[in-house]
Amino acid sequence: MARAMKIAIVDDEQDMRQSISQWLSLSGFDTETYASAEDALKAIGPDWPGVVVSDIKMPGMDGMAFLKRILGLDSGLPVILITGHGDVPMAVEAMRIGAWDFLEKPFNPDKMTDLAKRATQARRMTLDNRALRRELSDGSGMMKKLIGASPVMDRLREDILDLGQADGHVLIDGETGTGKTLVAHALHAVGPRAGRKFTVVSCAAWSEDVLGQRLFGPVDEGAQLPLVEEARGGTLVLEDVEALPQALQARLLTFINEQGSPAETRIIAICNTHDEGRTVEDALRPDLYFRLAALKIMLPPLRARGEDILTLFNRMAEQFAEEYGCEAPQVTAQEAAQLLQAPWPGNVRQLINVAERAVLQNRRGTGSIASLLMADNEEAGATMTTEGKPLKEYVEAFERMLIDNAMRRHKGSVAAVMDELCLPRRTLNEKMAKYALQRSDYL
Repeated sequence: MARAMKIAIVDDEQDMRQSISQWLSLSGFDTETYASAEDALKAIGPDWPGVVVSDIKMPGMDGMAFLKRILGLDSGLPVILITGHGDVPMAVEAMRIGAWDFLEKPFNPDKMTDLAKRATQARRMTLDNRALRRELSDGSGMMKKLIGASPVMDRLREDILDLGQADGHVLIDGETGTGKTLVAHALHAVGPRAGRKFTVVSCAAWSEDVLGQRLFGPVDEGAQLPLVEEARGGTLVLEDVEALPQALQARLLTFINEQGSPAETRIIAICNTHDEGRTVEDALRPDLYFRLAALKIMLPPLRARGEDILTLFNRMAEQFAEEYGCEAPQVTAQEAAQLLQAPWPGNVRQLINVAERAVLQNRRGTGSIASLLMADNEEAGATMTTEGKPLKEYVEAFERMLIDNAMRRHKGSVAAVMDELCLPRRTLNEKMAKYALQRSDYL
């Protein structure tokens, strides 16, 4: 279920904080107001589920001191500062320290809404990543996150367990949306560095100068450490590694070589280049490529995962149905076949989007899963495959889905599932064993 994001509005002027609160509330945000930074600090702590909007000039603790206290509690908590015209140099200094952004009075309310949306999205991602790290900190949650009973997923889990214990750097490759960052989390969690720093940066998200400074420094006094230092002893994940500029590739290679063997900091490089005729090996200098690809994992596309498609779709639909307070759509045999035949160019990420829209359609009583798949594939320039599969495969996938759904609805009650599906106990036990369904997973 998605975490509800809050916005804490801190301003000593009652009219200002109420007007901001009213506007953001009308825009769909859950707001809380505080007359002072001291009052806000009583309510805000590490992992607070939201963002902060604060005036800079306030009696007692001003916005700058408040910003430093907030970042001391939780460096990933976005703080948006409101400034007067003469405070802009101070706001620029606040951005250097770590403020998310600032708004100059009088500000455009729509800009406030846009900033709040982007800040809450970033906060949700930060908290989700932290929750995932905690869940995977001892490796015990990995199998539950890596959903699927297909042979390719079994091999993937085996690769993660094997390579997680190794010391070499890892290159994770695969189509977009296949879960490469999740696999990086899992590799870290099952290895000897579990519990140490796990730092992620996208090489495509920053200009060359900014990325170089974030990775290697130098940093201004009081700013956070460069990422190679922050991750020391743990794992540094480089997403979109193919976008790393040549000059920074040379600096990264120097950093790797200076570490020696075994490496103090493990590098996990994630590739997202799948342009026709171009590979990550083409994008990286050869000496760096062979250092990063000492160990390699190739993630399977969703279309190669067989009945996992139905399992994933139903899990996601159930989660969204709980979030939206409605019933999940019941997948028919024809829809199951269409889900299995879809090309899924966006892989798991696309499936999650389709599942959410299917739940919303079901709540309104309109549309179909088939229409969603058709629209998605037309937009992506893909076509539904006409290649058939043996009838046995469709029947087995649909049967597994029905048993899985019933076990989830009845929270592992074998008697209730037997009654719903009109199956004798022995038959149900045999089918659950055949499809690797364990009652303990549903309790």
